[in-house]
Amino acid sequence: MQPKRLLKKLLWKVGYDVNVFNPTKHSLSRRKHIIHQNRVKTVLDVGANAGQWATQLRNDLGYAHRIISFEPLNNAFQALQAVANKDAQWDVLQLALGRESGKVDINVANNSQSSSMLQMMDAHVASAPESQYIGTESIEVRRLDAIFQDLAIDSSPIYLKIDTQGFEEHVVDGAAGVLDRIDLIQLELSLVQLYEGEPLLETMCAKMRGLGYDVIALEESGFSDPETGHLLQVDAIFKRKRA
Repeated sequence: MQPKRLLKKLLWKVGYDVNVFNPTKHSLSRRKHIIHQNRVKTVLDVGANAGQWATQLRNDLGYAHRIISFEPLNNAFQALQAVANKDAQWDVLQLALGRESGKVDINVANNSQSSSMLQMMDAHVASAPESQYIGTESIEVRRLDAIFQDLAIDSSPIYLKIDTQGFEEHVVDGAAGVLDRIDLIQLELSLVQLYEGEPLLETMCAKMRGLGYDVIALEESGFSDPETGHLLQVDAIFKRKRA
């Protein structure tokens, strides 16, 4: 057996893998390449939780420009703020984004990351029992196009990441007035119904095409059914078509 193949098999046995880090074979490398190639200077991180995604953007992908993170939950926001306070290029807002502005109740999940404005389906709880809801919290919601001017974003390319547990379509709809300013959009999308009323992957891809965006990359989100191995969610990256 070739040494490389033997090494891979040994690593698989202990739960690790080795992949070539380049845009043709590795999803993180692809995202890094997309952000660099499109000269992104502002990232809008919607559904930031404690800042895990933005921290990866900084530390693993080498992105050095402005980040604006949105997180409505009190505990998650405090953790997010503690991390962002060490970074002069990272602003945080305790807000959710949606298609309507106002105060609403959000369902708080035991693991925090799975918290959503929508009701969780049994398929989600079965695949991740630690994600079940344990309460609600009152939060502020704003339309992105209503607060966009206040964010003082310059004319450089913008990357909008939305990870809002089935609420992604609401965030996109609330950005309708500024989509012409947003070059790239990353959405977490479900392959099966995980939250009540959420549109699935194929529906959102069709919607984004109608809004003038092409899908340019798909990444596994890491969420799959532990019993069947079925993939449950992916992250899709869309790029706005040029006129």
